[in-house]
Amino acid sequence: MFSEDLHRSRPGLDPRGDSEAPTGAETVLARSGSQFPGLSPGTPMSTPTIDSFDLSPDRVLARKYRVLEQLGAGYEGEVYRVAEVRTGIERAAKLFFPQRNPGLKTSRDYAKKLHKLRHCDILIQYQTEEQLTLRGHTITALISEYVDGPVLDDFLKTRPGRRLAPFEALHLLYALVVGMEPIHQAGEYHGDLHAGNIIVARHGLEFELKLIDFFHWDAPKVENRRADVCDAIRLFYDVLGGRKTYARQSAAVKEICCGLKRTLILRKFPTMARLRKHLETMQW
Repeated sequence: MFSEDLHRSRPGLDPRGDSEAPTGAETVLARSGSQFPGLSPGTPMSTPTIDSFDLSPDRVLARKYRVLEQLGAGYEGEVYRVAEVRTGIERAAKLFFPQRNPGLKTSRDYAKKLHKLRHCDILIQYQTEEQLTLRGHTITALISEYVDGPVLDDFLKTRPGRRLAPFEALHLLYALVVGMEPIHQAGEYHGDLHAGNIIVARHGLEFELKLIDFFHWDAPKVENRRADVCDAIRLFYDVLGGRKTYARQSAAVKEICCGLKRTLILRKFPTMARLRKHLETMQW
């Protein structure tokens, strides 16, 4: 599945400044009586401005996919759980708002990036692109595998105190770091790691994680890879309980978190590979 493209501020740890995707001020409200919910008045029909598809369950798309439910919505579009009409196999479909996909560039770049990184097990696998006609407008959809499981935010709600024990948190961080390392080795990055962008597909002695949505920032890629390292460590800090429990954590945990000081984190762990090696050899 894909997820909404929302960036969450992490005070004191986000090296990317204020280069955040536009939000509410750019949202266009639906005109009463419009052919399409969310279609802006006065917008050329060749490039409609849409802020909601509002697809109901059982709606059939491209004669191939039956809508089951909406999974999320964000800056670029909406995500639906769908089933193939002929086989019943469940997929995820990300439908792009036309104004966020000029010349199909956004969807094309996204699909190419997922295809390039198809060897990375932590990523949801891209299947195909579809051009859909919805109420007279051509809409691009990317179809991916559907991964059943809660996002980490929801998973934590089922845990005592809504947090993980240190040993569990270390396993989670290790799974994330091992999954991210080949993405960085390919010269790419995620750009928006947080508990709402990670699916916990399975857990036990080991965690099986899947990452949702890349976010494209304007900063150099080396900076974004470093930001991924900082975000992974911030996630580790958060799943342990954050500020409320940090003072009680062991020296081994604090050695990883570095007080959430970016300079100290990157001096010790300039790459995901360095962080992985530390986790594999740390004294517990």
